[in-house]
Amino acid sequence: MTKDSLPDVAKETHQEKFAPIDWVGMGSIELPVLLKQADGTYRIPARVDAKVSLDKKPSRGIHMSRLYLIAQDVLSKEDLQLGLLGKATDEFLKTHLELSTRAIVQVQFEAPLVRKALKTANQAWRSYPVVLSTLNVEGNKKYYVEVVVTYSSTCPASAALSRQLIQDNFKQQFGEQSVDFDVVHQWLGTTQGIVATPHAQRSFARVKAQVGADFYYGDLIDLVEEALKTAVQGAVKREDEQEFALRNGQNLMFCEDAARRVKEALDEKAAIIDYIAEFSHVESLHPHNAVSMISKGGELRSF
Repeated sequence: MTKDSLPDVAKETHQEKFAPIDWVGMGSIELPVLLKQADGTYRIPARVDAKVSLDKKPSRGIHMSRLYLIAQDVLSKEDLQLGLLGKATDEFLKTHLELSTRAIVQVQFEAPLVRKALKTANQAWRSYPVVLSTLNVEGNKKYYVEVVVTYSSTCPASAALSRQLIQDNFKQQFGEQSVDFDVVHQWLGTTQGIVATPHAQRSFARVKAQVGADFYYGDLIDLVEEALKTAVQGAVKREDEQEFALRNGQNLMFCEDAARRVKEALDEKAAIIDYIAEFSHVESLHPHNAVSMISKGGELRSF
């Protein structure tokens, strides 16, 4: 039996029966990819979505195996970059000339990055969820980077309420009397002096940006962390933890504040064409989350 003699039901056609389909393909293809970092190149596991439109003629289906083999051949042998994803989508369309005008590829992985401590010489590995994707419409490509950054958010309302309790406690302790500096200084360093602390929570910024083919995903992570100021830390000593406490105190944030901070940073970056960002503050006061979403106002209005 030869290849040509094997049945291929995907080639079945019927003008009235088979409607066009927006996207069809494969999701979560298991594929190791190569990530080039400052200290070397790493091969890490990733999940790839590969899809094309089915729109040029009333065909029953596409060539799934072609998408799979192209993804495997193109994406696993060179350093993972947005331009490489564009190359894969070109190949998708070349192998579906009679069927498709659009192609999309998406690669999800955990990016390992080394982060320095805030004060000491320590450093630690952090893993950041990253999604790289390319949309190809008849050869015209758009490139996207999506990252998730974990940070700390201290509630401004809770901070104000805590300060009031500390003030009231000070007044109750010392009243109108003239006080000795050393006595007050020592008292402020005790649990009796600081009777309340504001609540803080681990929070998440999910940001998707339309960029150029040569954009590096790590730059978007750096931009978001710098805007928020309170990215979570890996290896810390007491000096680092104290600096983290200081940063939290100087960067009190509702989820609305986080959204505006990151928006301002994104708007100043010429390499970012469009964006959408979502912020989730996993409340320690409530059993629900506080969330916000902001966009540039272009085509990116949802994830």
